[in-house]
Amino acid sequence: MISRFVIPALIVLQINLASALQAKPVDFAHDVVPILKQHCVACHGGREAKGSFSLNTRQLWLESGFVDLKDAGASYLLELVTSNDPEMQMPPKGKPRLSKKEVATLKQWVAEDLPWEAGFTFGKQAYEPPLKPRRPELPPAVDNRTHPIDRLIDHYLAEHQLPRPGPIDDATFLRRIHLDLVGLLPTPEELNAFLDDPSPDKRTRKIRELLNDDTAYADHWLSFFNDLLRNDYSGTGFITGGRKQVSGWLYESLLYNKPFDQLTRELIAPPTDASRGFIDGIKWRGNVSAGQTVEIQFAQSLGQAFLGINLKCASCHDSFIDRWTLEESYGLAAIYSERELEIHRCDKPIGKKAKASWLFPEIGTIDAAASREARLQQLAQLMTDPQNGRFTRTIVNRLWHRMLGRGIVYPLDAMQTKPWNEDLLDYLAVYLSDQKYDLKKVLELIATSEAYQSQVEIVEGIEDSDYLYRGPRSRRLTAEQFLDGVWQITGSAPAKFDAPIFRTRIEPGTASEFDLKGKWIWGDSAKKVPPANETIVVRKIIDLPAAVKRGGAVLTCDNSHILFINRREVDRGDNWAQVRTLPLHTLLKRGKNEITAIVHNGGGTPNPAGFFFDARLELENGEQLAISSDETWEWNPKAPATKEGRLGGISGKWNPVTIVKPVGSWTNAVDAQARSLLAVAAEGKQPMVRASLLKNTALMKSLGRPMREQIVSMRPSQLTTLEAIDLSNEASLAQAFSDGAKRLIEKSDGDPKRLTKYLYEFALSREPTAAESEIITQILGEKPQPAQVEDLLWSVCMLPEFFLIR
Repeated sequence: MISRFVIPALIVLQINLASALQAKPVDFAHDVVPILKQHCVACHGGREAKGSFSLNTRQLWLESGFVDLKDAGASYLLELVTSNDPEMQMPPKGKPRLSKKEVATLKQWVAEDLPWEAGFTFGKQAYEPPLKPRRPELPPAVDNRTHPIDRLIDHYLAEHQLPRPGPIDDATFLRRIHLDLVGLLPTPEELNAFLDDPSPDKRTRKIRELLNDDTAYADHWLSFFNDLLRNDYSGTGFITGGRKQVSGWLYESLLYNKPFDQLTRELIAPPTDASRGFIDGIKWRGNVSAGQTVEIQFAQSLGQAFLGINLKCASCHDSFIDRWTLEESYGLAAIYSERELEIHRCDKPIGKKAKASWLFPEIGTIDAAASREARLQQLAQLMTDPQNGRFTRTIVNRLWHRMLGRGIVYPLDAMQTKPWNEDLLDYLAVYLSDQKYDLKKVLELIATSEAYQSQVEIVEGIEDSDYLYRGPRSRRLTAEQFLDGVWQITGSAPAKFDAPIFRTRIEPGTASEFDLKGKWIWGDSAKKVPPANETIVVRKIIDLPAAVKRGGAVLTCDNSHILFINRREVDRGDNWAQVRTLPLHTLLKRGKNEITAIVHNGGGTPNPAGFFFDARLELENGEQLAISSDETWEWNPKAPATKEGRLGGISGKWNPVTIVKPVGSWTNAVDAQARSLLAVAAEGKQPMVRASLLKNTALMKSLGRPMREQIVSMRPSQLTTLEAIDLSNEASLAQAFSDGAKRLIEKSDGDPKRLTKYLYEFALSREPTAAESEIITQILGEKPQPAQVEDLLWSVCMLPEFFLIR
């Protein structure tokens, strides 16, 4: 056994790798491609290969002998471009030589292992992916493998004369499917029950059972979509108001399995502010380049997230790596823009204005003269148009990658690249549209195939340039999966989470007996009939004896409201018939809190007005509280100014509110919605807090969770030396293992064999081997002590077997 206090010598010796991370990595598209195009392509690119050397692809570079990845300075390439010998120098005599900066860039390029954009070539690219969907004909079934994915895969393997990978056993399947669909380890009890089940359809039933666990599904896939939509709970822009979350809307969309086309339309053309944060991007402070404006961010984000298109190069100039142009990027950006956009090339204006336009006019166009809202609606419809096959291909490719370890098109944001199996990609894409854009249906289709339930491919080195499918690939746990697994085993999950969401799904009508305490309130004008266009402020100051563990509110206003908690804007609405929900556990603090609402009555003549608020809280000390709009609230006629989501100062006298007799339509709206919604907020039975619901930490960053200032569709696939160092020195893990050691001793009644069996079944979905049991028993002795069990937890959870989904 290796104690956690013994750091392998290799890690210590390689710690100096950290210094290498300080240098800015070379940008292939912007740093290397221009040099090669200017000096080399004319003789060695496209159809030209003078001296029998073609630089069209990375593979050709590696085979040429011109680069030495182990010693960049010794590369023949550098010798050629720095030589003064007229017979040897490159470019040849009479052509402009490379500058010192250009030579240094090439040296760094080689030193960094020759980074190359996937799918890029200096040769003529013959492949152009289709736009419209295509329904492929399924090949005949072989060996009674009738699943459509297996029919397509079997045909592919036969064409390439490749063996069919063998099946996995039940334990391997159970661990794989749990981690893939809900991100959690199966418990030992679940494992043994599954292994003892003789039913031939138990795998299919398990898949459906996991997909039907709405909360676990939403907890897990929230990370996937947070990465894809660059959404988070902290980070750049949130404090200054230059960025907004879509967390509550997104989580609810996953919890209720919103169709993916509807989800996309609500992101592109937000029906409420709840989903607006995606298209508004990040408003960077200070002066920014033309490529960092919110309009250009909009174009880049839509292209990458929903079409797998990299428009970052084409936002500066016509792309070096694919067919997209500067004008096309600016045309997409102009759909969002509220101002006239001047096109900039390499941050310099070219004297031409952008015209709002869609990338694929074959299926429709944008009315550039329409209002911004109308243009966004048109774009949302075009993006999700049934004829836009790229939209469906992109998302099913991402799902295949998550489930089997590699995309059908790879990388995921290079959908211009030819798939390794076009029929498979097209089949999954039309299946998604056939199933009314239900992502769970696609996941079920993939998971029920024998292809998914096959043994993983053994990969040696990186050979994606000539990739052939040989089976699924093992994947490392995400940061969230790793922490969730540790917390499951040790019982040490945090008590609170940071995401402003409701986790529990309660269908309308299931909480009909829930007692609402809120009353409708307004200012003195409500003693008669409030005038049209009146704006007032209402508030409630509360003093909490402890922090909030969980809780939330329901609210609405006729006609509209902007709600602030502790002077920060947290909600707004202008449809009184739609009761709104608001999680409060991240907004309220121990001590004094101020809940303030700027409320407005619309209309052209005097008409009823009212504000309704009802909240339930559970505090950390166990106390239960209700906060409701009632006689204890105050109102003020002087509406303050607001700036960047902050409430300005409010002058004048505060007076007791007037209780308003609700009109029938108000009562109907609240009774129909608020009881169930408030029950969600007050629900006391909560599953384990998940890492996906927490703000990013140093450990999660080390394990690959991105900062989410950019869209990230693929996380790192390898554990680095620096990550291993962070793991071995992480205080929160040490505390979790310390707590877990005591729990395991108690659960096993101090029996070392029972303890070891339980730990191995939970962590690895298998029993320890005889050799492992013998060694562990010798170390634990007849009566395990916490320190010994703690070391055992470290050792098991640091095994590659624990870190991988196989």
